[in-house]
Amino acid sequence: MANEIPEIASPTRTKAIMEAYGLTFKKSLGQNFLTDINVLKKIVSAAQVSTDDDVIEIGPGIGALTEQLAKKAHQVLALEIDERLLPVLSETLAPYSNIQVVHQDILKADLEKLIARYFDGKHNLKIVANLPYYITTPIIMHLLSTKVKLAGIVVMMQKEVANRLAAKPGTKDYGSLSIAIQYEMDCEVAFIVPKTVFVPQPKVDSAIISLTMKEHKSEMPQDETHFHKLVKGAFMHRRKSLWNNLQGLYGKEADIKESIEKALQLAQIEPSIRAERLTITEFVKLSDALLVNGLK
Repeated sequence: MANEIPEIASPTRTKAIMEAYGLTFKKSLGQNFLTDINVLKKIVSAAQVSTDDDVIEIGPGIGALTEQLAKKAHQVLALEIDERLLPVLSETLAPYSNIQVVHQDILKADLEKLIARYFDGKHNLKIVANLPYYITTPIIMHLLSTKVKLAGIVVMMQKEVANRLAAKPGTKDYGSLSIAIQYEMDCEVAFIVPKTVFVPQPKVDSAIISLTMKEHKSEMPQDETHFHKLVKGAFMHRRKSLWNNLQGLYGKEADIKESIEKALQLAQIEPSIRAERLTITEFVKLSDALLVNGLK
């Protein structure tokens, strides 16, 4: 039955849905609807969605990606913050019995409760979504902080942000966000999505990024809170040396300077180096060395 009418993402169907409901795009919610079915199928493929998977989608819009997910997944739970879209989704996704749409803000959602309510707990759990540009990083960090066991996260975001998440040491995009993500997850850019496949067309291209939680971290700092504080502080002023940023973080008193110097020696890191050249392993060593020398 679902195949008797054009797929939601087709430009003609998208236009018809928008006109039928008198919909306008909310800039405040970062709404851009994808109108290329092949791109949507590539997203589902990148997430390796199958009937073994339950999927949470964030911001289904008018249901274009949701429809493609439903064709492959066991069950789909779509969280939509825009109340205007609920009746639209009720109609566009009516042919699919394996979709639940909930009026919910992902940043306020209790994922554990939602999962217990809508899923049977017998399938892998994945997040697949086209994230609003304006709130991409908070959503990713929120998902990182959850206790829910995720088999994978495959999301679309602004290309520049995706590059920062996946950046390697020594590159201009590498920073505290790269480390925060890569400390917890394996991260790679799956493919680029041109701005021309969206309505309305955004100003920049997008990218699909694949994130997989690490089963075991190769390096663990003695104190994770201190480790993350150090990383943020080390990138406080990107053009300054690590030595200068560490003084900005811990202080410039003579005894503190001496402790910083000892910690750098212990971690075998040159004071003149910039933070962008340090690997996660080196940040872990430095974090522990600073603790050994009384700096928290």
